[in-house]
Amino acid sequence: MSWSLLFVADIHAKEGTASKKGTVTKEAARKKTSAARVTTTKKTGGAETRKSAPGGAGTAKPAESNGAAAGEALALITDVRYWSNPDYTRVVITLDREVRFESNQIKQHVSDANPSRIYIDLNASRLGPGVKDLSVGDGLLKTARVGQYRADVVRVVLDVENVKDYKVFPLSDPFRIIIDVKGVRPLEISRLTEQIQPAPAVAAEPKKIEPREDKPRAGARFKPGKIRRIVVDPGHGGHDPGAVGAHGTQEKNVVLAIGLNLAEKLRDELGIDVVMTRSTDVFIPLEERTAIANKVNADLFVSIHANASLNRGASGIETYYLNLAKTEKAAQLAARENGTSLEKVSLLQAILFDLMANYKLNDSAHLAEEVQKALYRKLQGHYPSTKNLGVKQGPFYVLVGATMPSILVETAFISNEAEEERLRDSSYQERAAEGVLEGIKAYISSLK
Repeated sequence: MSWSLLFVADIHAKEGTASKKGTVTKEAARKKTSAARVTTTKKTGGAETRKSAPGGAGTAKPAESNGAAAGEALALITDVRYWSNPDYTRVVITLDREVRFESNQIKQHVSDANPSRIYIDLNASRLGPGVKDLSVGDGLLKTARVGQYRADVVRVVLDVENVKDYKVFPLSDPFRIIIDVKGVRPLEISRLTEQIQPAPAVAAEPKKIEPREDKPRAGARFKPGKIRRIVVDPGHGGHDPGAVGAHGTQEKNVVLAIGLNLAEKLRDELGIDVVMTRSTDVFIPLEERTAIANKVNADLFVSIHANASLNRGASGIETYYLNLAKTEKAAQLAARENGTSLEKVSLLQAILFDLMANYKLNDSAHLAEEVQKALYRKLQGHYPSTKNLGVKQGPFYVLVGATMPSILVETAFISNEAEEERLRDSSYQERAAEGVLEGIKAYISSLK
């Protein structure tokens, strides 16, 4: 069947159709501090309900006016990728700028509980060279097909095999649309998730090194019990330096050093398998980091970062787990770590409960408490001025989608000159790794 006929069939198979609209604005509008609201429309069986998400940067364009305005340049679809995980399949569509989009589902029959196809229309868009259909066949999705539906609209169609729910949300810098398709994977397919399969090469990172799994070394005395594999995630990397200190120290470098140190200690002292999301200076998208953890059936996910603030006097350590931000400061930090704006953090919070369906909230809070206590105890003994900023909650993209207890550790303020100097010191890096290690060990011991 030709693409044009396929898309006509999609449009006319409207029985039992439900739609989810996402709206975003151009970069200039994103930087404004307006309190505009984003409207989300959901249609089910002909009925329509509307709900508003606070804090969105812009307003939805009416459906009949979707597409490129006169003289408007079209966004370029640069990549479509997927990751198969034990409980869901993640599809990521990458563009060179922000666009408005709408997702819909189609059912074979009105009485069907689940859709047979999901499609996403990207307005004011065109296909880039080399972007092709994907053959998935993982028990949840059959294929992901992409085509130029109209001159200014690209459509991505997901052919469903066994899906109960799906979530669609945008990420920024670069702009991409994430589709998490959830369902019950057949047992024989679920058992194939132990090995990490190389992701398709990214044009911007031709030398990208894929994560590797390292086995524990012999002689470890600690009995890890239920925790057999931990993913250590040094934040940022590659073209993304993270926060930069007054003396030029880049977050990506110091957290990599701490992460490598932590991974070695976990293997040597606890006898636990460790997978690193990156072990060199490469860029790994936020959505890929938790996908890696889910892919290898990790038992814990620990993301290592360095804090920053416009207040150069701010200092201390703090540990976060995924939840709604309780303070403006937490929301600001989430915006920085997410590489986005406060408005978009507010939009994420509006849909966060749906995204956290499989998230281990209580276990993550427990892990965060143990790590924060041990890290503070280790650092305060050598650096008496260290402040304990405690355990906090925040909407961090890097933790979204994790199906295991997961935390984000802020090891010091790189924006504080004294703490920047500490972060550069290999002794501080080792002690920070030791503190996180002791916290993980305490958490594991509490599970017995």
